[in-house]
Amino acid sequence: MSIVLESSEALDNLLYPNIIQRMLNYIWSEIHPSPVDLETLAERLKVLAEPKRLLILEMIIQGMQCNCELGEALKMAPNLISHHLSKLRKVGLVNAERDPSDSRWVYYSVNQAALDELNTTFGAFFDPERIQPRRLTCGPQTLVCAPDSTISKK
Repeated sequence: MSIVLESSEALDNLLYPNIIQRMLNYIWSEIHPSPVDLETLAERLKVLAEPKRLLILEMIIQGMQCNCELGEALKMAPNLISHHLSKLRKVGLVNAERDPSDSRWVYYSVNQAALDELNTTFGAFFDPERIQPRRLTCGPQTLVCAPDSTISKK
């Protein structure tokens, strides 16, 4: 049986499913449990790391927008706007609603619940109360010298 893959992303998903989550689970299970869903946070941060997507999200936060309004304001082609919007929709930050009278028109709005969750997650992840004192487990500072021992100098 042969599998036809449409993109390298599909190949990555097939070969390395949830690799970020597995790595994060391994690391954090050994240290401390995280108060946040690290996989969701990582996915959203990855999407928001693209400056054009941040601009699009900023415009959508300011009010519902359609593809043509976003393209005109950002001087971007409609297909690029659609691409960025699909990434924002995939991680749940943006909602899409078709015009009831003409379904060719799609209006985008911010997903308030997802934005609140992202804000809460960021706050919980970067909470100063989570900072623990450094634990020395390796290096020269872990060597304990007895007070009576002497170090010879040549």
